[in-house]
Amino acid sequence: MRTQLMEEAIKDGLMPSCPIIDIHGHWGPFSGIYFPKPYGDGMIASMERSGVVLNVFSSHAALFEGFEGNLVTLRAVREYPERFRGYVVYNPNEPQTWERCRKLFEEYEEFVGFKIHPGVDNYSLLGKNYQPLFEYAHQKQALVLSHTWGGDICGAKAVRGVMEKYPEIRFLMGHSCYGEWEEAVKVAQDFPHAYLELTAAYAVGGLVAYFVEQVGAEKVLFGTDAPWFDPHYPMGCVIFAEISDEDRRNIFYRNAERLLGIELGD
Repeated sequence: MRTQLMEEAIKDGLMPSCPIIDIHGHWGPFSGIYFPKPYGDGMIASMERSGVVLNVFSSHAALFEGFEGNLVTLRAVREYPERFRGYVVYNPNEPQTWERCRKLFEEYEEFVGFKIHPGVDNYSLLGKNYQPLFEYAHQKQALVLSHTWGGDICGAKAVRGVMEKYPEIRFLMGHSCYGEWEEAVKVAQDFPHAYLELTAAYAVGGLVAYFVEQVGAEKVLFGTDAPWFDPHYPMGCVIFAEISDEDRRNIFYRNAERLLGIELGD
């Protein structure tokens, strides 16, 4: 049976009554990959086509070129304050930068949380250099979006180890510990502030509905990895999952509104 949001999406390619917050984005060029317009008006044009009203991102410069890349994020958000928010990227291989990361987060409202990528940095979530960030995020109840994937470095077992010690972190499991679906669900069930984030996971048949059934739509967040992927595809994966429109609204914007302390929809 078609629902209201399905009908809107089929008719217009977007949902006028349902804003979308993309909680997992990026910004800027990436070596070896061709992105037509990976910043500014190009990103916004893609967002407009699919109804994404806000993108929360970490710049590629911050992820791959060091601490100074966070200033790229800051400048981008300042240029387009209505459409973007940023994550401060912390690299555990450069622990001397932690205090500078903390100050960025505290001093600039453009930043709403932290982004870490244990896979790129080849550093386990359980390593000691993450402790200052996790202790701070636990005390402040701050958002941490972490790349998570199956395996020892940033799989579900490692996420569980972090949450057992720092349960007040608003921990977003980027990619939902890809491949370790049952284990990731159990983490989300066991810890009130652990969330499943859909980037890449959305493409696995039946997974969105499985997540909603197991943990409730209130624990699932919409992300795309834009500009790596056009928002329309992941949007469709949620729209045509076997869930309700109330579930879709939670995933598309209500959960992110609550975590970000903003209000866009009903």
